[in-house]
Amino acid sequence: MTTTTTTTRRGFVGTAHTRLEGRDKVTGAARYAGEIPFTGLAHGWLVLSTVARGRIRSLETAPVLAMPGVLAVLHHENAPRVDSDYIGMLGAPPDPSVALFQHERVPHLGWPVALVVAETSEQAREAAEALAVHYEQEPHDIAFHSGRPEAYPLDGHMPGVAEKGDLESALSAAAVVVDAEYTTPEEHHNPMEPHAATAHWEGGRLDVVDSNQGTTWVAGELSKLFSLDPAAVRVRSEHVGGGFGSKGVRAHQVAAVMAATVLQRPVRVVMTRRQMFSLAGYRSPTTQRVRLGADADGRLRALEHQCLSVTSTVHEFVEPGAGPARVMYDADAHHTANRVLRLDVPTPTWMRAPGEAPGSFALEAALDELAGKCGIDPIELRVRNEPERGPVSGLPFSSRNLLGCFREGARRFGWADRDPRPGRSRDGRWLLGTGTAAASFPVGAAPSTAALTAEPDGTFTVRIAAADIGTGARTALTLVAADALEVAPDRIRVRVGDSDFGPAMIAGGSMGTRSWAWAVLTAAGELRERLVPGAAVPPEGVTVRSDTSAAVGALASKERHSFGAQFAEVAVDAATGEVRVRRMLGVFAAGRMVNPLTARSQFVGGMVWGISMALHEEAVRDRSSGGTVGADLAGYHVATHADVPEIEAHWIDDPDPDDPVGIKGVGEIGIVGAAAAIANAVWHATGVRHRNLPIRPDRVLAGLPDGDGASRA
Repeated sequence: MTTTTTTTRRGFVGTAHTRLEGRDKVTGAARYAGEIPFTGLAHGWLVLSTVARGRIRSLETAPVLAMPGVLAVLHHENAPRVDSDYIGMLGAPPDPSVALFQHERVPHLGWPVALVVAETSEQAREAAEALAVHYEQEPHDIAFHSGRPEAYPLDGHMPGVAEKGDLESALSAAAVVVDAEYTTPEEHHNPMEPHAATAHWEGGRLDVVDSNQGTTWVAGELSKLFSLDPAAVRVRSEHVGGGFGSKGVRAHQVAAVMAATVLQRPVRVVMTRRQMFSLAGYRSPTTQRVRLGADADGRLRALEHQCLSVTSTVHEFVEPGAGPARVMYDADAHHTANRVLRLDVPTPTWMRAPGEAPGSFALEAALDELAGKCGIDPIELRVRNEPERGPVSGLPFSSRNLLGCFREGARRFGWADRDPRPGRSRDGRWLLGTGTAAASFPVGAAPSTAALTAEPDGTFTVRIAAADIGTGARTALTLVAADALEVAPDRIRVRVGDSDFGPAMIAGGSMGTRSWAWAVLTAAGELRERLVPGAAVPPEGVTVRSDTSAAVGALASKERHSFGAQFAEVAVDAATGEVRVRRMLGVFAAGRMVNPLTARSQFVGGMVWGISMALHEEAVRDRSSGGTVGADLAGYHVATHADVPEIEAHWIDDPDPDDPVGIKGVGEIGIVGAAAAIANAVWHATGVRHRNLPIRPDRVLAGLPDGDGASRA
């Protein structure tokens, strides 16, 4: 695995640095939320519903309260009341599942119905498993498919529907048409560190030690839920072992606060791996219909992308899979829609590259089908359909170097040597194929604050409520501060993950480093103006605080995106249906790389996740119970080292002219288009299109004709 960059280096930004906390993590010195000791710590264990719809009739708490070490059993009849009637930090009301134990209704299997608190984790678990809960069960509905008439459009962070032109007329007049349905399954985050939180009261103030993607976010939500003065809530999250969108406000934090309030002692609640499948959110399954109409030369005249996803009966969340089409390709008639279907399932949530990951699979696979029908090289087809402005918004692109990614990727991958005909290449029993796909992900920045202190000893301390969820944020911000102050990185100390440091963007949407670096850079500029050259720094130091709200708000409206080109080579065993990815290449135009070492890890990690998406990941729900089958890492398969023989991540020069550091964002674009590139490669190897993920061996075998394997279609 290698990576290179052509970005011009200036100072420390753009040079490779190992993570500052790396040694602590590999030696065990770094302590995560579930490991930090507290005097008098009690342990809570969540009890989840065993029915998918109904109501709680009664709970047999007396026998459980008599068990050794049990301190309390909280449920809908005795838990503290909370207020969930508010708009949260992300501009939406909270998922009612965080308003724990407020009523007897059960909207899905795995709904929290009680919390057992005991002196030890083992006692809490034993008592929780002994708690008898009686239900009035009702019929449930988890059937997800495109034929459901109850589905409806839903706005999320983009409008639910966007239309221009006469779609049916444009399709009728097209020389070549692709009309296909694509599906992606339910997928789960599964970060290595489970969700864990410890709550305690100290001096009239609520202190929560947590694993999350934004301490000010969680502190704000908890203050609203429990009707507390925001200044009376502190949330700390120093080290986070992965999040991927799942570590926001969840049931375990609320349960810990409830128990700590009732018992007036520290209480820790940790989700089990199985509980995470019900309580931590997931990526919704999708069914997507793509219709493309093109001239004989491949120029698009009609584009329709319809995406259907699932939401719960208690909260609306949309997976905006039709979003990528609004950025990538234009057409005279351009119709896109994101719709949802309410079912008796938990509420989905953000998962790495929400919308773009499943949406790019359908869109980029359909583009590959169109290229085949037109007899045009897939890269050339994209060249011919490169838009000058946003296809839906009409706004200019801040920068768009997608074609540069394809040119560099084609050169490195050896694309010119490819025989475009499917099913023509073999290596013994293996059928070989190559595929490509485009990638994009939105670029954004959110207002953030940072405090920067010049210390008397000549060092500098940065305090910012950033979240380092394993991406190397501390190290990146250290390099930004060092360059801004024109000092060596070893003179910078960066402290993160504390809501007391003031508001800051969460680690999400590939916006974290961009937002935080802007705040740090602004603070550094103000500090340099205050420091007198040659003068001693007073004993208390000199501190300045920045707020980027005005600067971020003044950004002109543009289409801001990172772009990329994904390439894959696969081998397919026609006898067993096994698909092996032999090599992958990603070339990205994703802004300035602050730290090439950790940026490469982000790109490669996303691409590996794309392999999982294409070939492995699939959560299946049991229609009789409404729950996930095999809700653990034994039954839920992900790519491992043996599945990833050769991956290369490269990037081309692409600094954002509107960002003070030139940052765009790298956390999510690595997964976008990766599954499509693999699926397109499987078609090239076998001549069979796979429109349903994952591409399992049974599906491969079902598609292949009898005989020696490859279809010549």
